Amino acid sequence: MSMSMKKQIWRTINMEHLAHYFTAHGGVFFAALGIVLAVALSGMGSAYGVGKGGQAAAALLKEEPEKFTSALILQLLPGSQGIYGFAIGILIWMKLTPELSVNQGLAYFLISLPIAIVGYFSAKHQGNVSVAGMQILAKRPKDFMKGVILAAMVETYAILAFVVSFILLNKIG
Repeated sequence: MSMSMKKQIWRTINMEHLAHYFTAHGGVFFAALGIVLAVALSGMGSAYGVGKGGQAAAALLKEEPEKFTSALILQLLPGSQGIYGFAIGILIWMKLTPELSVNQGLAYFLISLPIAIVGYFSAKHQGNVSVAGMQILAKRPKDFMKGVILAAMVETYAILAFVVSFILLNKIG
């Protein structure tokens, strides 16, 4: 048997094995991929946003440590998107079964996308708005809530994405 024939047989065996595995476990694969995306992307965005807010807060607090509580509020706002993604990830995980069909798994994957994508981008942008809110806090402490409101406006879209993912999850679940 020639070497190219052996390679062809090996590829055929591997593809058959892969096809069998995917047919049996493809639903779980896609659902797990959705969980990873919901948790990781929204978490990455939140980490970035909270980090940016923390940097701005540290710069402010070295001069005015009495503004710690207000700075902490602004810093923490972008963290909520990570919580939303984590919640959707847990809710999908609770619906996983070994018998999950590929169609169901794909549905769970698609359900994770709103909070994954919107959570990532809104947390990053909310972090930037929180940094601007720190500047308001530094120059005009009485207008601190204006910075919070501006940052909360970005949150609106993360909440909408969470609600969409949540409703869709309950619709098919």
